Amino acid sequence: MKTPHLLQAGLFGLALLAGAVHAASLVPPHGYYAPIEKVVSGEPPKCAAAPTPYTAQLVFRSKYEGSDGARATLNRDSEKAFRAKTKDITTLERGVNRQVMRFMSKGQPQDLQCTLQWLSAWAQADALLSTDFNHTGKSMRKWALGSLSSAWLRLKYSESRPLAPYAQQSQLIESWFTKLAEQTVKDWSNLPLKQINNHSYWAAWSVMATSVVTNRRDLFDWSVQQFQVAAGQVDADGYLPNELKRKQRALAYHNYALPPLAMIAAFAQANGVDLREDHDEALRRLAERVMAGVADPEAFEDKTGDDQDMTDLKKDEKFSWLEPYCTVYRCSPKTLEWKQDMQPFKNFRLGGDVTRVFDPQAQDKEKKG
Repeated sequence: MKTPHLLQAGLFGLALLAGAVHAASLVPPHGYYAPIEKVVSGEPPKCAAAPTPYTAQLVFRSKYEGSDGARATLNRDSEKAFRAKTKDITTLERGVNRQVMRFMSKGQPQDLQCTLQWLSAWAQADALLSTDFNHTGKSMRKWALGSLSSAWLRLKYSESRPLAPYAQQSQLIESWFTKLAEQTVKDWSNLPLKQINNHSYWAAWSVMATSVVTNRRDLFDWSVQQFQVAAGQVDADGYLPNELKRKQRALAYHNYALPPLAMIAAFAQANGVDLREDHDEALRRLAERVMAGVADPEAFEDKTGDDQDMTDLKKDEKFSWLEPYCTVYRCSPKTLEWKQDMQPFKNFRLGGDVTRVFDPQAQDKEKKG
């Protein structure tokens, strides 16, 4: 039996170790360290003027405006109004993702310069930081943050160190990301369980990406906590009760919940936090329920009483969650074959080319026609 002094020394050593682990710098999964693939000569694409920074109130019409409680019936007029009012935000998200993907692939400095110009303009304007918002507005804020932070990760962590000459601009941009992340935490904290759904998961993903960009352990911890709330919502059969409320879109929204959760799990694992077993492997149960539903939606139809709208589930990019998921869990040969058949996955809300980050061996694979 240990003497009290030895026991105290042992506990003190464990405390030091725990403190060292807690103090370690946050890192992304290994694929984010990839160098620029090659440097291509020739005329690069011109950098368009940055979209106008959005500094107005974040109050937008919902594309489901006028729908019942399920919020599953699309309102074409409100969707059109929403798209028009958020055009500059979406242009920024998609544009930065394209620029970063192209730069990491071809190494033309004009693409990097364009990204820095666009993000600096929005950072200087303190864009997207209005505290006058509705639900759709705060949703746009967290989606944009996730898109931009996760694309930025590829630049920040690449072993080619493309941002090294741009310390001042990088600091400006990352400070803006921090402000957005802190506001996102305020926007999505302390919600009643009946209101916590895929939106909260996407907010958690945006904060997770930013936590690694800025090395903010408090943001990382908040994201992990949100994952754990989500995992606790997954029932024994792999369903999310708040997504079942979406009736004919229930299966599509279960699938839509998976990308942020799988990314959070992969980022947590890269930092020594294993979420695979959380709530009896809730993430696996959810993924397997979705995969079974895609193969045969009858169980979802029985649960909701509605035929499932499979439109979104015919788009390969909707299954981008398979890339991080299959690094967190060991996927079956059948699942891997399904994943490979749909590669490469590009999802701007996850920072662009997810396949290049998580399955680089497949990066040059041509999609099957």
